[in-house]
Amino acid sequence: MNPYLITIDKIFKRYPDVVANNNVSFNIRKGKIHALLGENGAGKSTIVKILYGLVTPDSGSILLNNLVIKFKTPSEARSNGIGMVFQHFSLFESLTVSENLILGLEEKISFKKLKDKAIEISKKYDLLLDLDSPISNLSAGEKQSVEIVRALLQEPKILIMDEPTSVLTPNESEDLFLILKKLTDEGKTILYITHKLDEVIKNCDEVTIMRNGNVITTCSAEGETKETLAIKMLGYRVNSPITDYNSINEEVLFQAINLSKSFKDPFSTDLKNISFNVRQGEIFGIAGVAGNGQKELMELLTGENITSIQGKIIFENEEITKLSTKNRRRLSIGFVPEDRLGHSAVPELSLSENILLSQFLGNDFSKMGILDFKKIDSYTKDVIKKFNVKTPSEKVFAKNLSGGNLQKFVIGREVNSKPKLLIIFQPTWGVDTGAESFIRQSLIKLSKEGSSLIVISQDLDELIEITHHISVISNGILSKPLETKNLDIKKLGMMMGGSID
Repeated sequence: MNPYLITIDKIFKRYPDVVANNNVSFNIRKGKIHALLGENGAGKSTIVKILYGLVTPDSGSILLNNLVIKFKTPSEARSNGIGMVFQHFSLFESLTVSENLILGLEEKISFKKLKDKAIEISKKYDLLLDLDSPISNLSAGEKQSVEIVRALLQEPKILIMDEPTSVLTPNESEDLFLILKKLTDEGKTILYITHKLDEVIKNCDEVTIMRNGNVITTCSAEGETKETLAIKMLGYRVNSPITDYNSINEEVLFQAINLSKSFKDPFSTDLKNISFNVRQGEIFGIAGVAGNGQKELMELLTGENITSIQGKIIFENEEITKLSTKNRRRLSIGFVPEDRLGHSAVPELSLSENILLSQFLGNDFSKMGILDFKKIDSYTKDVIKKFNVKTPSEKVFAKNLSGGNLQKFVIGREVNSKPKLLIIFQPTWGVDTGAESFIRQSLIKLSKEGSSLIVISQDLDELIEITHHISVISNGILSKPLETKNLDIKKLGMMMGGSID
């Protein structure tokens, strides 16, 4: 009897500039949590999209229960028992939970029957949901529960989970794996895509590791360590960043004083009396679960939203509360927003052209108003080389880079300019272990050279690894800072859950 539910055999997929899958082959056992690991651009997303009917392979085959499958659409995949929970929530914020659930179903069903089924699933897997609540009122963990219930309403045999814990607190992540364990105990199969190596070791049964479009190995997760997995995934040993506490100068470079702002948008979070200081050479972390005011605070700090602000922002002893983003850049303040494609970079512009979007005064890129493209291209190549951005050339459009490589590029663009202050939102969100380590080391190096940083992130491990102090933002309120080296992780987790006091 064949123990494998899915057999992926010699899948080959080429795009114009790259081979995404090079004869990819591996098997997935029924009733197991099977992890898929690899660097950004390793080919994981392509193989998953082929399995889910979003992409057609050039050659090769996939067998489901010993039968060859060739899904042309996700609908065909779902009708054959394959469900997927995407990394980014696909929910309508203004609609209720039950309205979102019924929009995700292809079968005709009454609201009463839908609610009955949803309640049954929610109770069975401890996914307690208020079906009449608007999505906008839910936490990130609750929104993910809605996505899981929506997938389970289709009664899948296989559930694909794409980076499911990227927006969750540690406690919510633990709850998620309890749910996944219940599903596998019932015979369902989980294909789990993640960048978090400790999750693989702790919760997965088997792991397939990909590199440059090839499968490196498929092995049992038992007995593996973060180091052994990282070496297999990257081909080299990753060095852990070390924060330097001696690099901090007692001089305060930046101050936020009682910042408050009310938003008319019902989907925004009001900010309430936010105050903190950042010293020269310090990395100041702001932790929190998505939707608690991080985005709104970032817009105040960058100068993108400066209307009707109460309080003050002080930089180098001068008030900059009402200064525009452009004028803040002139003071040597750099920014990396959360949305890398469309906010940090223009998709339809080349990498060289994107370099120009955020440069400071004195970059020597123009003379008498005429751009020197030779210097711009040379500078772009330098950023690409220093930050190991995988791209054929500096002329490639930003939209053609993988998410992780674009993230390295936009961070490299800012770091290479050596700003006095760098404000960065989710620096390693969605990047692989190698890129994650490199970005964190680059931020620490920047602080050692005298720059100050404000890092807003949902990744506790990241903040603990690189920052000197951490505050938690919850419901638009910022806690008092905690010294990172003496941090109580449990206390921090409770604060992220809403216990600020």
